[in-house]
Order: sequence, then C-alpha cells, then structure tokens
Amino acid sequence: MLTFLRRRIISSAIPLVVVVLGVFYLARLTGDPANLYLPLSATPEMRAEFAARHGFDQPLLVQFGDYLAQVVRLDFGESLRTAEPAAAAVLRAFPATLQLAGATMILAILGAVVVGSWAAYRPNSLADRVASFTSTTAASMPDFWFAIMGVLVFAVALGWLPTSGTEGAAAWVLPVLTLLIRPFGVLVQVVRGAMVTALSAPYIKVARSKGAGELRVIFGHALRNAAPPALTVAGDLTIGLVNGAVVVETIFGWPGIGKLMITSILQRDFAVLQAAVLVTAITIFALNIVIDACYALLDSRVRQGVTT
Repeated sequence: MLTFLRRRIISSAIPLVVVVLGVFYLARLTGDPANLYLPLSATPEMRAEFAARHGFDQPLLVQFGDYLAQVVRLDFGESLRTAEPAAAAVLRAFPATLQLAGATMILAILGAVVVGSWAAYRPNSLADRVASFTSTTAASMPDFWFAIMGVLVFAVALGWLPTSGTEGAAAWVLPVLTLLIRPFGVLVQVVRGAMVTALSAPYIKVARSKGAGELRVIFGHALRNAAPPALTVAGDLTIGLVNGAVVVETIFGWPGIGKLMITSILQRDFAVLQAAVLVTAITIFALNIVIDACYALLDSRVRQGVTT
C-alpha cells in the first residue's frame, strides 16, 4: 500500500507543477495591475515605482523564480487590493467551499444509494424507469441553468429563498440543490448498474438461501460489493465540485474559493489568485490520493495488485 501511495503521489505532483506554472503566466495576460490601482493621471514615474514595489519590473522568468522561492517558505505574497497576506484571504474563503461541497456530496451519495438500490431491486419496473429518467435528466442539466431558474422561481417569483449569503438554513438550499442535481443523477445511474450486477451474483442467492433478510442482502452484501465503482465516481464528482463551484458561488454570492478567484481575476490580484489556485490544486491532489487509497481498501483485487 505504501508503495502504491508513493507512486500515486509522484505521478500526481507533475500536474500540480503544471497548474502552478500555467496560472502564474496566464494571470499576467489579464493586464497591468497599475491600470486598476493607480489613478488615470499617474505619471510614468508612479507606474515604475508601483511595478518595482511589487516586482513587476522583473522578467517573467525571474518573477516566477521568486514566486517559487516564496511558496517554499509558505509565503504566498500580499493582496494588491487589501495588502493582507494572500494565504489569509484564501484560508478564510476555502472552508465555505469545502462546507458547500461536503454537504452536497453527502446528500447526493445518500440519495443515490437509496434511489439506485431501489431501482436495481426491481429492474424494468415503473420505479426503475422513473429513477432512470430522473437521473438521466439530472445528470444532463447544466448547473448554471438550474441556478438561474432557481433564483427566478424560488427567490424572485415566490420569495421563499434568499438569492445570496450564508446566514440560516434557507441560504443553503439553492446553492446545494444546484450543485447536487448533477452528482445525484450520475451516482444513481452508477449505483443502479453496480447493484443490478451485484444482486444477480451467486453469493446473493446463497445469502437468501440461508435466510438473510432483504435489507441485509441489499445493504449488507450487494451494496458492499457495488461500492468501489460508486466510490470512484463519487470521488471524481467531489473533485469536480471543489474545482467547479466558481459559477454557483458567483451566482449566489457564496463567499468561497470560486468567488474569490473570479474577484481576483477581475481585480488582477495575482498573489491571491495564485494562492487560491494552488490551494485548490493541492486539495484535489490530496482527494485523489484518498480516493485511490479507499478504493484499494474496499476492493481486495486492488489490494492484491498493489502488494504484488
């Protein structure tokens, strides 16, 4: 297992370096920060002083080298907008994204297990067809469209829910539902397919012949063997939520890492943007390792492959 994890860490570190390099150079294509942070009447001397103070007068390669040296020391620079450490701004926003993604995935997994198992227990029945149609529709629905429709119907037309903020349970409903709908649809299909295969396996017939109850057969035997593929997909979807919450957080004013990235791009706050992307990339990197480790623990064939 340790050899497997070490190999996965090394292979996953390469994309991390590419992401850091890419965001550093692409951020600077958004324009000169002096155009935003200096008055229109700024003289060339003022612009030169601003560039020198923030290191923008150096060649890009030198700037990147200085940035890597700072990162090694866990120094991510200061925000151009607020002058606070970039790490502080990111660490203040990131928990909100993790809370939103975590709540979404817990509800998606619980709902998908129930609906997918129910559909698989009676394949080709009315319940199965309804679950399949619902999950297919949910899996293909764009997040931004559902978010806009949710705001128009439940916030503007009916006035039931707030359009932004995090105060109170009502503020969580629209963001969570928006992020929930696609993972729920995908997971229902995965759980249903895996459970159909598991419920037709010989060991299920043996368990029933020994007098095991249906709930024990479904959730004690079949679901355990159907869990590895569902776990892999759930992990990928969780990574997608952390990485793709930008639109949802922007629409609903959710104070998470996605909204912070958008704000940093618009304000050319390079240090905060770089820190936000780096923390997000490291989180995705860590989630990938955890998912692989859990898959190996659940599937004996993977463990045997790892140890041999």
